[in-house]
Amino acid sequence: MSVVNGLLRVSRLIRPSTALARCLVPATSHPAPASISFAQGKTKQGAISSTFYVVTQLCRLSYIVVTFFPASRSLPAWIPTHRTLSTKVAEEGYHSIIRDQEKAVGASDKHEFQAETRMLLDIVARSLYSDKEVFVRELVSNASDALEKFRFLIQASTDGASGDFAEADRALEIHIGTNKQDRQLTIQDTGIGMTREELVANLGTIARSGSKHFIEQLKESGRGTQENVQNIIGQFGVGFYSAFMVADRVDVYTRSSRAGAPGLKWSSDGSGTFEIQEAENVAIGTKIVIHLKADCREFSDEDRIREVIRRYSNFVGSPIFLNGKQANQIQPIWLMEPKQVTAEQHNEFYRFVGNTFDTPRFTLHYKTDVPLSIRALLYFPEGKPGLFEMSRDADGGVALYTRKVLIQSKTENLLPKWLRFLKGVVDSEDIPLNLSRELLQNSALIRKLRTALTNRTLRFLHDRSQKEPESYDKFYKDYGLFLKEGIVTSQEQQEKEEIAKLLRFETSKEPDRTVSLPEYCQRQAEGQKDIYYLAAPNRTLAEASPYYESLKKRGIEVLFCYEAYDELVLMQLGMYLGKNLVSVEKEMRRSDPASDSPDADGLIEGSLLKTQIDELLPWLKQRLTGKVSNVKTTGKLDTHPCVVTVEEMAAARHFIKTQSHNISEENRYALLQPQFEINPKHPIIKKLHKLTTSDPELAELLAKQLFSNAMVGAGLVDDPRMLLTSMNDLLQKVLDKH
Repeated sequence: MSVVNGLLRVSRLIRPSTALARCLVPATSHPAPASISFAQGKTKQGAISSTFYVVTQLCRLSYIVVTFFPASRSLPAWIPTHRTLSTKVAEEGYHSIIRDQEKAVGASDKHEFQAETRMLLDIVARSLYSDKEVFVRELVSNASDALEKFRFLIQASTDGASGDFAEADRALEIHIGTNKQDRQLTIQDTGIGMTREELVANLGTIARSGSKHFIEQLKESGRGTQENVQNIIGQFGVGFYSAFMVADRVDVYTRSSRAGAPGLKWSSDGSGTFEIQEAENVAIGTKIVIHLKADCREFSDEDRIREVIRRYSNFVGSPIFLNGKQANQIQPIWLMEPKQVTAEQHNEFYRFVGNTFDTPRFTLHYKTDVPLSIRALLYFPEGKPGLFEMSRDADGGVALYTRKVLIQSKTENLLPKWLRFLKGVVDSEDIPLNLSRELLQNSALIRKLRTALTNRTLRFLHDRSQKEPESYDKFYKDYGLFLKEGIVTSQEQQEKEEIAKLLRFETSKEPDRTVSLPEYCQRQAEGQKDIYYLAAPNRTLAEASPYYESLKKRGIEVLFCYEAYDELVLMQLGMYLGKNLVSVEKEMRRSDPASDSPDADGLIEGSLLKTQIDELLPWLKQRLTGKVSNVKTTGKLDTHPCVVTVEEMAAARHFIKTQSHNISEENRYALLQPQFEINPKHPIIKKLHKLTTSDPELAELLAKQLFSNAMVGAGLVDDPRMLLTSMNDLLQKVLDKH
């Protein structure tokens, strides 16, 4: 029974094969070499018989094919014969021209590279490029150049001269095939091809760029314009040899587009020699077959090559087919006219270059030829920046292209660090590259390009802030920190002021609205020479600040800075439109004879007498020795008894938050040099003067507590909990009196 059951399983497996066998035999034109029928037995014995019968018939079919169609004879049309490098079955949209059909014939000519050339070849193959994968970029660029050269020659030729070219109306394409089993990668184009002389000149001589020579010939003949040569990529003549980074051997099959040109094969293992011989069945154009090294077999994988094409060569001017499927379907829309690009195209392209799923908030698409040739497409993301993007170690999101070929996906010096949130593409033919086309040279030109892009971005944002204020306010809420970073890190005052136009702050006059610095300056009071700002965690504390009292009384508008780093930003800005940016603490420190000096009778109205002040000030300075640099009176306070001022309050606060825990309290006060300013009109100060004689111990506790309170109000105390002990001592002393 087990034998019967096993044969029944075989029968079930063979049924699909019998259907396939029927498909191999066409209904007409080519009758089947043997009649095949299948009995439908209803018993197990019948099933066994049918199974043996099917196996017998399939064996007969195989025997007939082998016997009547040996290798020396051609098979009938209904039996497939050719083999392609792709293992994919035919499917909708499949298109490949790669065939394993070339055959070298005749004697080969063996050539040797010169000693210097052999050394250079070794350098190219081992040291010139930082990543092995760029050889795909180089070979695809060469193929693109071959297509562009042929396209130009056809367009430039007259009707009579077009007959000089074979198959002049052929499709101009690049095809790539992968073969993991044989460790092969094939790159084939339908371009201009090469003659024997061109093959020796272009592939036998390193650092001779055929593309560059072609452009020079066009310019000498007067036919080379910016428009018809801008798609030619090659410059240095070393890109082809990058294949030897990954190859044991490279075979090149080529046939010139000129009518009657023979097919040729060029072959080399990169050791110093190459061979050239004629070949049959060579298609017009060039086909490069790379026999990969064992440790480079990854480049025979379709997904790996697709990734490299997507990264480097997605935007070359001709279609690229990878194993029969087009691999570059996204257009280089940055080269199109901005008005011709639709929102859908921008969304698709933004997702491609940004590797994201959202849509752009703003789009800056422009081109210019002055001071440099620039084609730029920059996107401002819709989403909020992540923690990694906030870090200055994060890479920029703008890719650098030259003639539609990627040079650097994340270019370090193309834009300043504070614009690292931008996504997009910059393409410039004026960018100086090194031999490997991986590094930028000529720092002066790079700085000029960087300045041009930065200025254009700032003008664009300023324009958005005027035309779309609500959208800009949302952007500023998410990305304002980057603009402030730009002010802190920029070395140019003009650039700082351009960025400063984009800042937004609440002011003392408008609680529910932010204003820009240009708007603040437009409505300044007549005679006001400075721009005042106050740092506080929120509006309530800002309005209650002792430093704001004097300016509030005089009706002067003050910018309120709620972020901890805002005052550092404004301190770094220093000046805007010729007006100094001054913190209210620094304004408090300035002497004001009108408010600080006693009247003609030697009195400040409602305050201590001048003699009493003269007694109190030295007493306070003695009790606060080691903490204050000076003690003085001020007439700028109204409801507060005292304040502390230092020369640069923003820097002092930053120091307290970041470095004060590393030094002793004595050294901390020595560095800060705080000035203690008292309000002689305030009841607490008046009472303090009386206590200096009636209860010196309580007066000393009160003086130290007033100073501590002022330090807390100024934001110069790292941990206010340290003051609880002295406060409790003061309370205990006061309660002892009752």
